[in-house]
Amino acid sequence: MKFKAFLTENGVNLLEKRFLPALDKMGKICHLYLNRDHAIFLHNLLNGDGVQSIAQFRKEALFDDYRISSQNEDRIAFAVDISLLHRALRSSVSICTEFGNGPTANRLQIKLVKKLPPNSTQPMPFLTFETKGYKSAVIQDVPISKPLSRAQVLELQTALDMAQDLPQTLVQVPDLNQLQNFVDRMRHVGELLNISISKYGDLHIQISTTLITLGAEFQKLLVLGERADAPSEDQNLSAQTRSARAILRGDAQSVQVSVKHFGKSLQCHLAKPDCAFYGITPQGACLTVIFQFFIPGSHQMDKSISLHCRLPVLDQGSG
Repeated sequence: MKFKAFLTENGVNLLEKRFLPALDKMGKICHLYLNRDHAIFLHNLLNGDGVQSIAQFRKEALFDDYRISSQNEDRIAFAVDISLLHRALRSSVSICTEFGNGPTANRLQIKLVKKLPPNSTQPMPFLTFETKGYKSAVIQDVPISKPLSRAQVLELQTALDMAQDLPQTLVQVPDLNQLQNFVDRMRHVGELLNISISKYGDLHIQISTTLITLGAEFQKLLVLGERADAPSEDQNLSAQTRSARAILRGDAQSVQVSVKHFGKSLQCHLAKPDCAFYGITPQGACLTVIFQFFIPGSHQMDKSISLHCRLPVLDQGSG
């Protein structure tokens, strides 16, 4: 089982400045899944507890001279502590910058190794960053779990395939900060959020307790997938009534999710996505958030990067 590659300058920037800070907010431990074409960071795909997040990169987006081999169709997966990974990368980058002309002037290598830790008789696996400075080489070892077995990798791949199911209707949320501010206020009210999404491009968010109801409505959002025109007779009705009628018509779905989970998914703004889409999967199985990234300086989607979250549903609601 071998993996070795050099991080590109773009790869360093993507991971150090954007994705690792975002993924760290999702949870301390995640799986890193490497295959011939992709590097994928996965949260909660095997235990199904909490927010699932999937950040996928084509190898060219992060690495050059990418080499991988294993007896399991060149697939390797292991669990890693995101904060340790981030710290080692940051430290390696600062050494590169100090002794070179830019983050990767001295080539930052990343590889899988087995080493004997101090006071141990058993070799342990590490993900190692190696930086060759002006007069020395600096090595940063990040401890990882024992690589997953063939059966576990298959289970991970199956969970990943299942997590690719797209909602039939997605609405674009233009301002994640506005949503973040609203959810920050809601945290003090209760723990459960009711969310409904309609084919008209409406997103309703509501939190209720016996004493107070707080809600927000985003209307006429960009719709991807199945869409419909809002009935004119609903125009002057309250947001709650419009939402209830849309659900009865089969033009909307509603689910209940944890405020904590919803807030966590919003932390993905640290990865600096260009836009975000929300949708509810068929039968209200989960709330899905898909983040899109554009090729710098354009409005073309960067297909080498993808990031999405799936929030577990506490009550399937209706629709």
